[in-house]
Amino acid sequence: MMAVILLFGLKKEKEKAVRAVAQKQGANVTEVARKDYGQKLGALAGIKGFPKEKKQYEGPDFATEMMVFSGMNPQQVDAFLADYKATGEQPVALKAIVTPHNVFWTADALFRELMKEHFRLV
Repeated sequence: MMAVILLFGLKKEKEKAVRAVAQKQGANVTEVARKDYGQKLGALAGIKGFPKEKKQYEGPDFATEMMVFSGMNPQQVDAFLADYKATGEQPVALKAIVTPHNVFWTADALFRELMKEHFRLV
């Protein structure tokens, strides 16, 4: 499975830093359009067996940025995050890894779950 990093609402400077680090590590970067927030993570990450559905997301924009890793093991994600931190850009608040548990979730469902977890920790 190919390493893919899905970006949701990142500011251009952060996106540029993510793309530079991803290129160095051989990962593809996909900036997810708002209309696709209702798609399953598997489809957004290009995982075989997850076709894109013909529906468009009509909900609100995400309140904060989100970055989702697919096809990367925890060590690769840690290395990516360390290299990203070294760029000096501000961290992305919400981060997740596509797992067998959440691969069927929509991006919107993942965002809502991460927001719940984020507020429990704050």
